Amino acid sequence: MNQQHTKDKATTGTLALAALGVVYGDIGTSPLYAFKEAFAGTHGLIPTEPNVLATLSALFWAMMLIISIKYVWIILKYDNEGEGGVLALTALANRSAQGAARWKLLITTAGIFAAALFYGDALITPAISVISAVEGISVATPAFEKFIIPITIGVLTGLFFIQRHGTGSMGKLFGPITLLWFASLAVLGAISIAQNPIVLQAINPMYAACFAIEHPAWMFLLLSAVFLALTGGEALYADMGHFGAKPVRLAWFGLVCPALLINYFGQGALVLRSPEAIQNPFYLLSPDWFLLPLVILATAATVIASQATISGAYSMTLQAMRMGYLPRLFIQHTSDSQRGQIYIPAVNWMMLAGVIILVFQFRSSGALAAAYGIAVSGTMIITTLLTLFIALMLPGRTRALLFPALLVFVFLEMLFFGSNLTKIASGGWMPLALGLFLFLLLSTWKRGSTLVAEQRRKLDIPMAQFISGTQPDVPRVPGTAVYLTADPSMVPSALFHNLKHFKVLHEQTLFIHVMTADVPYIEPGQRLKVTQLAPGMYDVALHFGFRQEVDIPLALQGLDAHGVLLDSMNITYFVARSNVVDGPGGMPRWRCALFSWMTRQSEGAAGFFNLPTNQVVELGTKVML
Repeated sequence: MNQQHTKDKATTGTLALAALGVVYGDIGTSPLYAFKEAFAGTHGLIPTEPNVLATLSALFWAMMLIISIKYVWIILKYDNEGEGGVLALTALANRSAQGAARWKLLITTAGIFAAALFYGDALITPAISVISAVEGISVATPAFEKFIIPITIGVLTGLFFIQRHGTGSMGKLFGPITLLWFASLAVLGAISIAQNPIVLQAINPMYAACFAIEHPAWMFLLLSAVFLALTGGEALYADMGHFGAKPVRLAWFGLVCPALLINYFGQGALVLRSPEAIQNPFYLLSPDWFLLPLVILATAATVIASQATISGAYSMTLQAMRMGYLPRLFIQHTSDSQRGQIYIPAVNWMMLAGVIILVFQFRSSGALAAAYGIAVSGTMIITTLLTLFIALMLPGRTRALLFPALLVFVFLEMLFFGSNLTKIASGGWMPLALGLFLFLLLSTWKRGSTLVAEQRRKLDIPMAQFISGTQPDVPRVPGTAVYLTADPSMVPSALFHNLKHFKVLHEQTLFIHVMTADVPYIEPGQRLKVTQLAPGMYDVALHFGFRQEVDIPLALQGLDAHGVLLDSMNITYFVARSNVVDGPGGMPRWRCALFSWMTRQSEGAAGFFNLPTNQVVELGTKVML
């Protein structure tokens, strides 16, 4: 028993170390720019002692309330079979709605919008993190300032170009490098605090409260800078599925939170000693001999933070495809052993283009900070509201404890969101515009797919009618035919066209419909549900979780246990590809054209479902919307 306990502790410790790079990469690089933004720009505070202490006090309690209590202590409990993130939470809230259609529509709409905002954050994080790290070169050697943008572009381009090779080998280095990063944050901050320990008084919340009472307008503006220290909270929740809640909590309370706070307070102590250090208080904490190594370490840490965001965008895209919010896109699995390691070329190159545009447009971490925060704060509010809805569905005592706390979080996050809205004119419009555009894409695909299914139901004949009346008179040919269908109650259009042109059926016919559950994983033993419709004809339901790869040939190998024998080399897969045209249906012409364009970008069923290419027959159908 002691050996098992020791083994469990070792496993938890290993996972906590690995979580440092993936889960905390984003929030861990915030000290590069968060504190100084409170005193930068046209609305920046003057770095006087009361202002510095008020800023540190607000920052300390914001991290305690929003990250430590809300995310690490409460939200991590609301996992969907071990998975986190706003889409996983949306699926969990939908289950809690218990069939209420109106609530499900609101929940789904909020979840889609939050997912769309996540992509805005996924673009800004690599840009602001890497450029803020590289800016340390100008502190070390001002003559190198003109190389900041070229070096930033080079680092980011290299990062996106290596994605197709997978990150397994790089991932082994993430934990130790990030451990060294957080240790450096703590040591540099502690040395500065020791020289000016008065900053520790800022732990008292009265400094922030009194500042808010005396200068409410300035406090409102200050919140947008304080929020930059919280921007990794949503990524923390989204990445919990890789490691579990316990290692994530251990890493936060054991190292990440203390290191971040010590560094922020150290920057405050430095500014109290030398107000001119506010130009770049993070790098000016460092002694001269450590400055260049710190720039290199910071650049490595920001690359790791960017990698976590890019991987998160891949995972979010995969979940959106599985849940029917995006068309099928080509997915490359970069690891033979870890299915979670994926690469989506379309997402990768669009992100690279977007990040490079951001760097050239804003050209400094300070300017990018003006665009940062709106998307993340909006996603945080939706996460809290979804959790609040789930809490309302819980029994009495749990609900009574959670409800007041979640209301406090909603109020605070509304303040943060309102403060971030003041950045719209200086760049904050960008993530909002991107989020609205992506929301339009996601909702258009969902709506268009629903309308296509409705149109097909009108054109197709019921399966029961086909089984009882049509198929007994059709000649049979050797082999097995597999038809993919979204609605098992209707005859697939591919079969209808096959009969129309060839006037035969195969000796064995399988109607396959893939069902994506609102849980991340389905055990292999629960994968198949087989129903015999007629001699030689079977309805086969394949169940997958929203995080699992759909491999139909592999799943069909389990049919032997159900008494259905297949020769894998003698199977023909029939799939239908829809050609969407404008009609008198339920979508405006411009939206129909958008859906049609998205349909053309969709990967074929053969690649998406891992069907053997030389055994696939594709039949086109025209659908009017």
